[in-house]
Amino acid sequence: MSDEFELDTDDLERRMDGAIANLRTEFASLRTGRASASMLEPVQVEAYGQMTPINQVGTVNVPEPRMVTINVWDKGLVNAVEKAIRNSGLGINPQMNGTIIMLPIPELNEERRKELTKVAAQYAENARVAVRNVRQDGMQQIKKADKLAEDDQKFWEQSVQEMTDAHIKKIDGALEAKQSEIMQV
Repeated sequence: MSDEFELDTDDLERRMDGAIANLRTEFASLRTGRASASMLEPVQVEAYGQMTPINQVGTVNVPEPRMVTINVWDKGLVNAVEKAIRNSGLGINPQMNGTIIMLPIPELNEERRKELTKVAAQYAENARVAVRNVRQDGMQQIKKADKLAEDDQKFWEQSVQEMTDAHIKKIDGALEAKQSEIMQV
């Protein structure tokens, strides 16, 4: 092996892991018929003149499997939080109780479940593309390396490909688990 060239596999691994972490965050925001505080993460509230994440204007709790509650800290923001939830496209109808907003999670119908599995598949495909882009960066670094023996080049390319395959397999496993969770009645 050549001593001059050393591919930063830790950087490639970190970037591929980042794509998977992002996928898990996107999966958490998908509604599966079960209450989850993370489903509200993408919701932004107009508060104090700027868009603010919902978890920064109140406490988000899951007291039971089909209910999410938000205890809004500032009474003046209750209507803004309710409006943000209604406009978020989550398909949840908020119920007011003073400064507490209750979000009953309705059962998902079959059509909505299939729609959500397609959304999950799209998220997974985006993650695969991100991993492949990292792979391509690694391969370009290998090709640009000066005076790299052919055997060494093949070794590094194989190493990057194995890393890519392992991450794609993790993405496929996460997608399969999410789709079965969505389709579970």
